[in-house]
Amino acid sequence: MLPTALDKKDCMLLDLLQKDCTLSLQALADAVSLTTTPCWKRLKRLEDEGYIRGRVALLDAEQLGLGLTAFVQLKTQQHSSEWYQRFVMLIAEMPEVMGFYRMAGEYDYLLRVQVADMKSYDRFYKQLVNGISGLIDVTSSFAMEEIKYTTALPVAACRQ
Repeated sequence: MLPTALDKKDCMLLDLLQKDCTLSLQALADAVSLTTTPCWKRLKRLEDEGYIRGRVALLDAEQLGLGLTAFVQLKTQQHSSEWYQRFVMLIAEMPEVMGFYRMAGEYDYLLRVQVADMKSYDRFYKQLVNGISGLIDVTSSFAMEEIKYTTALPVAACRQ
């Protein structure tokens, strides 16, 4: 199904949901001045068209004992399709990897990794470099303080 253009009410619904996905259908409908049936139809369409990928609870890494955030930059000389597919599969299976990007610039890939501490990171690092052939440079930086973290996209301004 091809995505339809978003209108102001769609954008408002998306903004509300990404801030609090536990809002009731009635609360969402009231917030965008709709009755529940048209609101539900919009939500269903937004899900069907892929605007809403899922609804989750955001957990606190510190509370869970996962307070170390590492940003790992990778360089490789391997660029074959087979290597790339295997590499993506291996990284996708690593639960510590919270974000995984193919980059333009000096490094080929960037990982955002969440672990308990430096000892845990060392285990992750060894698994990474021993499990993936073809890496020529692995550079890590560690976050000292999280100043801003959000999962909310700036959709409020998508249709004014």
